[in-house]
This record gives sequence, C-alpha cells and structure tokens, in this order.
Amino acid sequence: MAHAHGSHDHAHDHSHGHDHGHDHGHHHGPGGHHHGPVDTGDWRYAVGLGVNLVFVAIEFAAGVYSGSTALMADAGHNLSDVLGLAMAGGAALLARRAGGPHQTYGFGKATVLAAMANALLLIFACGAIALEAVRRLAEPAPVMSGLIMGVAAIGFVINLGTALMFMRDQHSDLNARGAYLHMMADAAVSIGVVIAGGVIMISGWSMIDPLVSLVIVAVILIGTWGLLKDSVNLAIDAAPRGVDVEAIRTAFLSLPGVTAVHDLHVWGLSTTETALTAHLCHDRPDGEALLVEAQVLVRGRFRIGHTTLQLEAAPLADCPTC
Repeated sequence: MAHAHGSHDHAHDHSHGHDHGHDHGHHHGPGGHHHGPVDTGDWRYAVGLGVNLVFVAIEFAAGVYSGSTALMADAGHNLSDVLGLAMAGGAALLARRAGGPHQTYGFGKATVLAAMANALLLIFACGAIALEAVRRLAEPAPVMSGLIMGVAAIGFVINLGTALMFMRDQHSDLNARGAYLHMMADAAVSIGVVIAGGVIMISGWSMIDPLVSLVIVAVILIGTWGLLKDSVNLAIDAAPRGVDVEAIRTAFLSLPGVTAVHDLHVWGLSTTETALTAHLCHDRPDGEALLVEAQVLVRGRFRIGHTTLQLEAAPLADCPTC
C-alpha cells in the first residue's frame, strides 16, 4: 500500500518526562522503498555495462593486433570501469530493496561500499597502466597508429555517451558521481590515445604512446581521490559533504524556547540519503509544536528527511556530554 507522503510524526510521552519524535521522510511504493528524488537503480547501468563490455573486447583485440599497449591499457582501464559500473548498479538495486527485521536501515549503505570499492579499483587500474607505460618508455615499440586512432575515437564516443547519462545525478548521488567520473575519465583516456596516435602517425615517435598514458593516469588519480575521501567519510558515518553540522546546531538554537542542543549526529544512510538525531533542551509548554517546527526546519533548509529528536526539559543526569 502506498501512502502519498510518508512523514509520520509520532511523539510519545515517556514516563520519565521527555518526548521522542521520529520523522521519516521517504515514499513507500509497492516494491519496497526508493529514495528521495534520485531513482538510482535503473537502466543506465545496464546500458552502460552492455555497450562497454563489447567495446572492451574489441579494443583489447585491436591493441594486441596493432601492437599498441596504449590501446591494451585503455581496454584494461575500460574493463575496470565496467566492473565499477556493475558494482554501482548492483548497489543501487540493493538500496531499493526494503530492509528485513535485521537491516532496519535497508541496504542503502551498499551504495557507499560500492563507491569505495570503485575508487580503489580505479587506483589499482592506474597503477597497472603506469607500470606498463614506464616499461614502454624503456623500450619503445612501433605501433599501427591509424588503427589506434580509429578504435580510440569509437571509445571516446561510447564513454562520453555513458558519462552523459549519469551527469544529471552526479551531485546528488555519490554512486552516480562515481560512474560519471569513471566514464569522463575514460573519454579523456580515449581522446589522449587518439591524439597520441595522430602524433605518432606524423612524427613516427612511438615514445608518445606511454607518455600520454602517464599523463592520463595522473588526471584519473586526482578525480578518484575525492571519490575515495567522500566514500570513506560516509562509511565511518561522518556528515555527508555539503551538510554543515554547525549550521544545523545554530538553526536549532534559534528556535524559540530551545536552550541547548546536544548529541547532534548527522550521517549518510546511503549515497543519497541523510539522517539526523539530536537532543533539544527547551522551556516551552508545547513540546509537540516544537517537534514539528524542528522537523520542518531540518527538512526545509537542510534537506534531511530522517530525523529523530528527543525533547528534554533539562539535560538528563545520565548524559555525561551534555
């Protein structure tokens, strides 16, 4: 059964005199729950996967045939991305599954683990390409530049097309951002290989081939570092990027009647969803109204749908950090 907007605010008065209010702002559909404005588990991963897998096979064969390690390395790098896409897509599907009695938060965190694995995989691929390039610098080999340019140009079109599918969601979903970064990096690699092929064709200087791949590795590593940092932060339940915890604390304190805020925690439930818990000390007779105000504030200004707020007339004796 589907309720139009599942924000149920229930505040129960416990015998020891403080209120708890829980507010879960997500929509439930017939197939479990899906998250917020971003529908992550979708056809884009499947399309990206299929097209890229076929291309990886063609590109690797062309690399072997033409004697270009740049093409082979690019194929290896594309393969790492196909694996990355598979992980991101699988995690996005998992995140849409409703949690069982033990997974009370559902499987949203799978998206965080996938984003992290994705970043590590890219770093590994970079290492492999760099090793091969350094080996090639020591002993340059002649390559078939025309074939290299043709295959790499096709790769550029495929990668750019795949990246553009994920562009819209890249700021709201870390996983879509991982897929987007991957594919843009691949498009850059392919363009680099096309240029390298052209220069080799004109100058006959096959040393360009490994030099270009080293530059591309550096570019990819810079992009991956941010993804790794964000995903590790989410994994250790740090506040997601773009959420200012001190601003939330100040906003709570600005509510009429609120005297103190403690035990304020903000963390990511998945790459797209944020949760918050806090204890609010207040001197208002209308606790219910304060609960509603606080939840409206957090959802409206900070876009946080999952809030659990505890109202206290005074800091509790069993709270050492208050």
